[in-house]
Amino acid sequence: MNKYYLGVDLGSTTSKAIIINEKDEIIGRGITNTRANYEVAAEIARLEATFDARFNLLKIKLKNEIEDHPEKLTYIEDLKAVFQYLQFKERLEILHKELKKTVNTSFTDELKEKLSGYVDDIISNIGPGIKNEYLHGHLGEKNQFFRDVIGEKYHAEVEKLDKDFFEPLMLLFDKSITPVENEMVDYNFVELVHESIEILDEKYNGVGRSGDEEKSIHFDVELHLLEGNYQSVSESLKDHIEYIAEMEIHIANMVGTGYGRALLPFPKDSIKSEILCHAFGAHAIFPNTRTVLDIGGQDTKAIQVDSHGLVTSFHMNDRCAAGCGRYLGYVADEFSLSLNELGPLALDAEKEVNICSTCTVFAGAEIRELLNVGEKREDILAGLHRSIVIRAMSLIARSGGVRNEFTFTGGVARNQAVLKYIKDMIYASYGNDITINIDTDSIFMGALGGAMFARRNLRADLPNKKSQNKVKSVN
Repeated sequence: MNKYYLGVDLGSTTSKAIIINEKDEIIGRGITNTRANYEVAAEIARLEATFDARFNLLKIKLKNEIEDHPEKLTYIEDLKAVFQYLQFKERLEILHKELKKTVNTSFTDELKEKLSGYVDDIISNIGPGIKNEYLHGHLGEKNQFFRDVIGEKYHAEVEKLDKDFFEPLMLLFDKSITPVENEMVDYNFVELVHESIEILDEKYNGVGRSGDEEKSIHFDVELHLLEGNYQSVSESLKDHIEYIAEMEIHIANMVGTGYGRALLPFPKDSIKSEILCHAFGAHAIFPNTRTVLDIGGQDTKAIQVDSHGLVTSFHMNDRCAAGCGRYLGYVADEFSLSLNELGPLALDAEKEVNICSTCTVFAGAEIRELLNVGEKREDILAGLHRSIVIRAMSLIARSGGVRNEFTFTGGVARNQAVLKYIKDMIYASYGNDITINIDTDSIFMGALGGAMFARRNLRADLPNKKSQNKVKSVN
């Protein structure tokens, strides 16, 4: 039996899980937004990583066949997209019920009938579009959370309705979404895979029946690979899919880390510091890493590592969320933007407005004051992003400075504006010969480090103050 190893990073804003094999290869990734119920968040991330692992193990099993027949890879990726849609659909049905329940318990009799009708219409309108985006628009590849996807669609539908009902409908959503996110849905992988195959049958049986104007670029590629060949591809993969669906993924060892690690239902010796795990994960992807910066949801960590990826010194801001993911989330709310929109807007700035405070408590008032005096939101955002990086650079300096190579981890590493200022300030302070590493799995580095510790069953501790000072003096 093959052995696999699990790392779970229970962060304050997102929870991540990574499954690796005995060769340290990542075979499964899972991510969800952290809920009030940390145990549920950890379990959802683990479950998503396990599902992802099954599809990846299928690709590994069929590697040689896929090289000769790329249409088989297209089929597997389509199958996964439909599977993700069915997961979303099931949670959407739960949300529908919760919205109706909230209508009955939170609103007056004269509002109930109207709101209930609107809810039915909104969910009915959202469903087909979501299905299309999963099947033809790569929605499943974007790692967007249920709340974010449904929140955007729900808001768009509410905007079309009578403005007198805007506030109660949005309040209805806010009251209903958290219980739905906190509900652990017991998805049956085998059943969902079989249902996914049936939906793919419908999809490809309809190929060529609709007009060209309805076909996306992605769908035309599928046509090229699978038109006239779909049934034979499906039949050839049937037994392999059944095997992967039924196989046991044996987790031989696991390690939990992250801001909420103390709440994980893991044995005490399976819990490790997120500083250790981010360092180890970064070193696993980039073996020449010597300095790591992790900007997470609740804190920022500047870490120095040795040639084995073990921590030699570190400095962190853990007193408040200023300059971290939660701070950016608060800023996004102030501007009525999504987190994904902040970075690109900041890059469009003509100047950087000086931000006096990066404290979350006072940031909203300062932002509103700057807008009132005519400052553009792009310029304000540029100033906010620059101030975040200045704080991070201060932590790096106190940890021992930047040593080559530098690796940036955490969810904020996906923010293009933060990345721009990181590069500018590192090159200005430490020279242009510094190698800066950012990986597509940057947000998973803590979970990856946890999985790597689990596979090695390695014990490691953070350096004490005395050893940190010794390291700093050497640098």
